[in-house]
Amino acid sequence: MSRLWEKGLPLDERVLRYTAGEDHQLDARLVAYDVRASIAHAEMLAAQKLLAEKDCQAIVQGLKELLIEFQAGSWRIRLEDEDVHTALETRLTDKIGDAGGRVHLGRSRNDQVLTALRLYLRDAATDVRTSVEGLCQSLQNISSLQGTVDLPGTTHMQHAMPSSVALWSAGFGEAFQDAIDGLGSALRRINKNPLGSAAGYGTPGLAIDRDLTTTKLGFAETQNPVTAVQLSRGKAEAGLLFELSLLMQDLGRLASDLLLFYTQEFRYIVLSPEVTTGSSIMPQKRNPDVLELVRGAAGTVQACLNECMLIMAKLPSGFQRDLQRMKPPVFRAIDLTIESVDIMAYLISTVRFLPENITLGDELFATEDAYKLVQSEGIPFREAYRRVAENLQK
Repeated sequence: MSRLWEKGLPLDERVLRYTAGEDHQLDARLVAYDVRASIAHAEMLAAQKLLAEKDCQAIVQGLKELLIEFQAGSWRIRLEDEDVHTALETRLTDKIGDAGGRVHLGRSRNDQVLTALRLYLRDAATDVRTSVEGLCQSLQNISSLQGTVDLPGTTHMQHAMPSSVALWSAGFGEAFQDAIDGLGSALRRINKNPLGSAAGYGTPGLAIDRDLTTTKLGFAETQNPVTAVQLSRGKAEAGLLFELSLLMQDLGRLASDLLLFYTQEFRYIVLSPEVTTGSSIMPQKRNPDVLELVRGAAGTVQACLNECMLIMAKLPSGFQRDLQRMKPPVFRAIDLTIESVDIMAYLISTVRFLPENITLGDELFATEDAYKLVQSEGIPFREAYRRVAENLQK
């Protein structure tokens, strides 16, 4: 077998294993995206008279068949393939002959990798958004069904002012809506077409049409100049992971609230047995493991962001192989975020508040009492504040 970069020289097996890393396993999620990008590229070459129409048709049909076969489990990306790009081109050439070798004209593995990854990230951002919308719906449902239940609002972990389930859930609902907006912002860097920038310096002497592949692949714009493409590597990934980190921070805070509410000391809520686990030694225990793991996941996703940022730090311009190591933290953060949001949406749907266990002491209404004094007597708020405080100390 021949990898895209091979020139007939031997390669030590240890070097292959180290340089290929996890790509032959991770790239399974990129097969459909590399097929899509390769089809757009081939059709562009044909439109520019750089590829015969019959070869273009063979390439397009061959790639579509390879995708169907992959999804059916007929082949997989092997270590010897190194990555999805070699795996597809090798099998395409085996399937349709020399025409398969013509698909790489006018591109490098550098822009090929980035194109498939950005197409994937665009869909991943949409998938996260869908999950967050489901979580928002669960919060709205709990507000509709139990919103009138009183809750003590807290500051510094102390009872502070009156609140309610409706106010509590609405606060998190707005936070998660903000996360949805943030995902839209992350798309600004993702939605730029790198295809045709090749190794970072374009395709001198070859009249390709990068705007055509931009249109075919649904990118918002063609990334220019070509030297900007490799400089942008990691920014779209880190931008998305930053938004995921903010989302997971709020999800962790929601989990922390529910963990407090579930303690015997609070007993504000009941969790369904379906979302709790048991103890291996204590027969009476039902543990909120899901909430604890969600809270921990916030740290994992932020660590993925930090890992990406550190990989990018102080790299010179142009392509650097260091960037290959971004795939594991990016994929891990996306998967963990979607799993965590989805499981929380389900858990929230099972939560039942226990109003009989929730008491709002008179002191929670102190601020309201001060406001009443201001309005009834026309005194400054600071004087009303002191008078209410003095009454509470009696």
